[in-house]
Amino acid sequence: MEMQGSLGIIALVVDNWQGLVTVRHHVLRRLAQRFPVEWVEPALNWREFVRPSQPAFFARDRWSEPSPSLEVLAAGFRHPVLHRPRWAANASTRSRLALARRRLLQRGAQRIALYIWRDEFAEALDLVPHDFSCYHIDDEYSFSDLDLPNSAAEIDLIRRVDQVIVHSRTLFEKKAGLNPNTALVPNGADYSLFATPRPPASAELASIPHPRIGYTGVVKKQLDLGLLVRLAMARPQWSFVLVGPVLNVDGKHEELATLGRLPNVHLLGHQPQSEMPGYVQHFDVCLLPYDLTGYTRYIFPLKLHEYLAAGRPTVSSPVDAVRDFADVVSLANTDAEWLAAIEAGLERREDPTLIEARRAVARAYDWDLLVEKIARLFPERAA
Repeated sequence: MEMQGSLGIIALVVDNWQGLVTVRHHVLRRLAQRFPVEWVEPALNWREFVRPSQPAFFARDRWSEPSPSLEVLAAGFRHPVLHRPRWAANASTRSRLALARRRLLQRGAQRIALYIWRDEFAEALDLVPHDFSCYHIDDEYSFSDLDLPNSAAEIDLIRRVDQVIVHSRTLFEKKAGLNPNTALVPNGADYSLFATPRPPASAELASIPHPRIGYTGVVKKQLDLGLLVRLAMARPQWSFVLVGPVLNVDGKHEELATLGRLPNVHLLGHQPQSEMPGYVQHFDVCLLPYDLTGYTRYIFPLKLHEYLAAGRPTVSSPVDAVRDFADVVSLANTDAEWLAAIEAGLERREDPTLIEARRAVARAYDWDLLVEKIARLFPERAA
């Protein structure tokens, strides 16, 4: 892709670059092949800069370039998070944004796009000069198990920006009416990474007996951990492998503890994204075991197309986004349906026709193709 240097992007994100790989990492790394990008890491509270015991004690502004044309800004002590008085908080945010903007201008940008990933950054619209604004919604940010209406803050942001991007059909139905320039761009996969054969990612994985029933991603409260316990107890001859960090399991600590005690359950913890193909490709069946809630109604599982790119049979709860792929993914509600679907997947896991059908779907959702669609939204509306 050719660089279009007249437009530079200030990306306001909730992640540090070195954290878990998210949709933002996939999108912005590829957008940086077209436009210079400043990934602005979340600023630190002023207290972290003035305490000698803190690693950020009087830290200066730092830039790094983890990907060509993508710079990460870790703002220093001159640009902390302040909460009050309001004028001081705004002044600190304005200085941080000005720092990113100046950096883009120095890198040759002539126009500035604000790429906002949470409504908490809405104030940026009033604090830094820009030519184009985009709000990318890759989750239902209420994170509530109840299906809540759009918040007043998000409604205001959606109406003010030039472009809105949403990642699932249900989110599109919920939010598109607020801004006529709303595009549906689903989550994808690095197709080549997951389709290219790899050996087992670790000796630990290689030692786990087949059949391996696998899940990759954050172990969190949105997963039906009780279901996993029941499946593992019902089929002790199967190995259940979960690869990912354990984060918020609020209300499900007992189920998680039970999983950890079962001899055929293997919790392998966080692994680098680059190593994920070496896990997924060596699962016999992959799982998307979500609770059905007001929150999961709006998700688009990032791992869905990674599983399909690897060609693996996949069984999922009937969340709305996955229903659209029922021709290549098995849907299950009851425990009996889950067991039957996994068994069917095991029986035909090496069927070349089914493997190619899964991969054909994943190829259409390659991140390169999806980000090309996003990139076209920027120059078309920022010209």
